[in-house]
Amino acid sequence: MKHRHLPVILLFALVAAAILPAASGAADGKTIQITANDMLKFSVTRIEVQRGQTVHIQLKNIGTMPKDVMGHNWILLKTGSDVAAYATAAVSAKSEAYQPKSLAAEVLASIPLLGPRQTGEVTFVAPDTPGSYPFLCTFPGHFQAGMRGELLVK
Repeated sequence: MKHRHLPVILLFALVAAAILPAASGAADGKTIQITANDMLKFSVTRIEVQRGQTVHIQLKNIGTMPKDVMGHNWILLKTGSDVAAYATAAVSAKSEAYQPKSLAAEVLASIPLLGPRQTGEVTFVAPDTPGSYPFLCTFPGHFQAGMRGELLVK
């Protein structure tokens, strides 16, 4: 009789363990899980962090189309960067995985191109300067279709 509620308690603990790390991250950092799909959407388009906070981004391509047709990446640019110009330059940078080396100084963090059901991740320290830092997918046409967002540093 004493252990009658044990299965419920264990179930609650498992659910909490699965949910809490994605939402809160480590005590001094933040983990964000983003999915990308064949409909050209990021599941998260706004990320709020504190200055100097450690940020861990996990990107999972949940799509089913081949990488050479529907690959996804995640590129974080400096605040004030011309995002459209970066996306345009990326179109002709196929040999560089759609990350133009000529604009590498604009990139703060990145996750390389992922195929279907692949996961990539990056860890970085949020900039010390508050502001909006754009991120995007640079596979041809994806930025233009809306695969973009912002990292808001407070």
